[in-house]
Amino acid sequence: MDTVNILLNEAEARVLGSLIEKDITTPDYYPLSLNALINACNQKSNREPVMNLDEDTVRLALRNLNEKGLAGTAGSAGSRVTKYEHRLQEVFNFNRREIAILCVLLLRGPQTPGELRGRTERMHRFDDLSEVQSGLQNLMQREPSLAKMLPRQPGTKESRYMHLLSGDVESWEPGVPSGEAVNSGSVDMERIARLENEVAALRKEIADLRQQFSEFKGQF
Repeated sequence: MDTVNILLNEAEARVLGSLIEKDITTPDYYPLSLNALINACNQKSNREPVMNLDEDTVRLALRNLNEKGLAGTAGSAGSRVTKYEHRLQEVFNFNRREIAILCVLLLRGPQTPGELRGRTERMHRFDDLSEVQSGLQNLMQREPSLAKMLPRQPGTKESRYMHLLSGDVESWEPGVPSGEAVNSGSVDMERIARLENEVAALRKEIADLRQQFSEFKGQF
């Protein structure tokens, strides 16, 4: 596979990132059925931005990823439902640090090393920021490069890094950071709404996991 020709659109990046995440964090329920993959793509937690991908969009993304050698159907004997898996390792042969970093960049956009360390914990526990930096350097030194450091935003202490599987960009404009307010009342309402959304998303994830477990038991 010629990695120079890999260029993912937003849906493909979300599908690929979701497959990678579930492979590592919920291996008992991986590979994923189409419905489970759609739910994973549209999670309200650990996703930036939150998306609402429909079945046709996810199917098209899977077809395109298959053509690029990055995902495909999994050969699971005895399963009545088609399952899907990523094939990132076959293309890139990443180590655990690199794949955890790339997964978060695919799912959450540009990140600081500190954000990456916190948000990769379920996939790989980094001892310190220097280990995160080492993983980023490995991605940046690939040929072609798979990550880059973005120009630091005014008023910020850390630079953010982004993946390059969707092409290069010169800059990134973040939204209003959490905890940074124009109006304290509106921020309080935003925080409440955000927490309510996160609780609802967690409840949905638990329900989805129960359904997947029920399907899993039904295979035996």
